[in-house]
Amino acid sequence: MLQSHIIEVDGVFVAAAVTHEFGFRLVAIDLRAEELDGSVWPSLEEARRLTGALVRTGRLPVRH
Repeated sequence: MLQSHIIEVDGVFVAAAVTHEFGFRLVAIDLRAEELDGSVWPSLEEARRLTGALVRTGRLPVRH
């Protein structure tokens, strides 16, 4: 059975993370998170962190 987790940014529901065989698949609810729609993340924490960064700043963080 699939399980989903709400991803909120500053109290606003912006996405859901659904269990996936490789981690969590992100389903964007808010247009600001659309860039991540369908992406798969190894952990729920990573999905939440990147979604928050995208929604708050309008861009994904650069990895060094």
